[in-house]
Amino acid sequence: MNQNWNSKKYSEGFSFVYEYGSDVLNLIQPEGVFSAIDLGCGTGTLTKALKDKGFNVRGLDASEEMLAKARANYPDINFSHADAANFVLSEPVDLIFSNAVLHWIDKSRQSSMMKCVYDALRAGGQFVFEMGGFGCCRLIHEKLAERFNVHGYSYTMPFYFPSIGEYSSLLEKAGFTVRYAILFDRPTQLKGDNGLYDWINMFVTIPFSGVNKSDRESILRESVDSLRDKLFDHESGLWFADYVRLRVRAVKEH
Repeated sequence: MNQNWNSKKYSEGFSFVYEYGSDVLNLIQPEGVFSAIDLGCGTGTLTKALKDKGFNVRGLDASEEMLAKARANYPDINFSHADAANFVLSEPVDLIFSNAVLHWIDKSRQSSMMKCVYDALRAGGQFVFEMGGFGCCRLIHEKLAERFNVHGYSYTMPFYFPSIGEYSSLLEKAGFTVRYAILFDRPTQLKGDNGLYDWINMFVTIPFSGVNKSDRESILRESVDSLRDKLFDHESGLWFADYVRLRVRAVKEH
């Protein structure tokens, strides 16, 4: 999936993406880990957190805008442009870490991504990640699909949200041993009075590519208004997204 990013808006309005990712770092078994890749590093916040843990880390991302921000923020870290489903390292590493990235990769390219990761790890290396899991933002996507249909458009689901069983099977076929996997609900607070509207504008762009400006705004407003009873907390005045996360630690045994 090709997604254009506004790195400034991403950093200022959607910091929860990497803030929640800090917890995923605790899944790393640090013994014997010296070298690491942050796959889909974005603006580099978690790459820096990996460096602070003592790892010799390099960030990879497909967005030049995100990489420019990362290089400006952390000039002492090596950041490179790479496609997560088509990359090769000159030397294998001990750890490949990824947060909130893998669900952006089309289902048809997941096996290619896993092969790249497997080949990039040394024997005993770890693949630690969190991604959107089965049912993630179901209410949002179902409502968008409904409103697209009302306005005469077809809604294409822009993400891949697998179950534990489905994704563990893919990992095992790629050669990994899955040591830990959990699927859990994580209602996620969105920032500002227009939190849900802004979230859709930031993350759900591909389905709107063929929608005219007027219909786009109508679909957005109608979807947000319809979801208010389910995703807006009137007591706190905050919007929440119905996130479901899949968190995994897999190992290349040999």
